[in-house]
Amino acid sequence: MAKSMKLNEMALGYTAAALSAVCMFLLGIGWNLGYYTSAAIAMSNWHIFFGPSIGGIVAGMIEAGFLSFIGAYSFAWFYNKLA
Repeated sequence: MAKSMKLNEMALGYTAAALSAVCMFLLGIGWNLGYYTSAAIAMSNWHIFFGPSIGGIVAGMIEAGFLSFIGAYSFAWFYNKLA
């Protein structure tokens, strides 16, 4: 009988959170430099705390990291229940 593959919930959650925070940081810096402005404006519409200021970028990073951690952890937990 084949072993079922299980996901590490915490590792997947931390990875998703870190990736989301880095992407928000790069998007915020690009917004201030004049690159990807339409994408940054769209992201600021989706995320409550994200903005062009330093505080807005940091708050957007925290928000994106938190939401991504919750989503990835929940996905891995649900996957492990089915596997």
